Amino acid sequence: MLTPHLSSRSDRRAAPRRAPAVSKARADSIPQPWSSRLPDDEWQVYQRVIQEARKAGVRFAFGGAFATAVFTGELRNTKDFDLYILPEDRDAMKEATSLAGLTDHFDRLPYDRSWIYRASEGDALVDAIWAMANQRAYVDQTWLTRGPLVEIRDDQVRAIPIEELIWSKLYVLQRERTDWGDVINLISAQTDSIDWDRLLDRLSTDAPLLTAVLAVFAWLDPGRAHTIPQSVWNRLGLMPARPDAQSGAGIQARAGLLDSRPWLRSSGG
Repeated sequence: MLTPHLSSRSDRRAAPRRAPAVSKARADSIPQPWSSRLPDDEWQVYQRVIQEARKAGVRFAFGGAFATAVFTGELRNTKDFDLYILPEDRDAMKEATSLAGLTDHFDRLPYDRSWIYRASEGDALVDAIWAMANQRAYVDQTWLTRGPLVEIRDDQVRAIPIEELIWSKLYVLQRERTDWGDVINLISAQTDSIDWDRLLDRLSTDAPLLTAVLAVFAWLDPGRAHTIPQSVWNRLGLMPARPDAQSGAGIQARAGLLDSRPWLRSSGG
């Protein structure tokens, strides 16, 4: 889930701050103000890997917490940089991390090598990912080319598309961790920019996962959910969201009913 971003309980009726809509059609890079908060030593590790990957001709786009920050405007620094790559580039990417001075993280903490390669230097990690952890899908060119080009510090890097970001996060529903909070924040921030038909096509028979999240989202923020196209509700077999008396209060009005610890995006002010 996202780290706390809500204001105090007394301010929960304030309207949520919307992140700027991220257009997939933009050719110019989009500055990321949150990137200035990245520790210098941490960013230097990531940038070395990026540079070596480019030298090796590895195609990549970043995901994870940093991609979530692109679409929500809120940074949750997890000290790992997720780079999505094509399956055939996994060996070249491993070599790139080695040339950048990182070592296999497996000796420090074993992990499943069937879908990810983890390299680290100190506390900074770079995850090279070529498939979903559940093997439901492998990374293809769409992951690497359709997302927005953004400016992180003094570099330009492409994020994975919001549809693929949501798609992958919907499967993370564990006892100790769930990414559904991220999904709700992403939908809240970019409702009008999501290609809902493409997301549903990606999910295919797993669409009930999105059904569950949208049912919760419609309860949390019926006013915002009401802007999701009617066709989406129809495809999922849900009743369209309808604004109610609390719609003007935004998502904070009901968030506190779920948990006393704030986890949704901050309100404006």
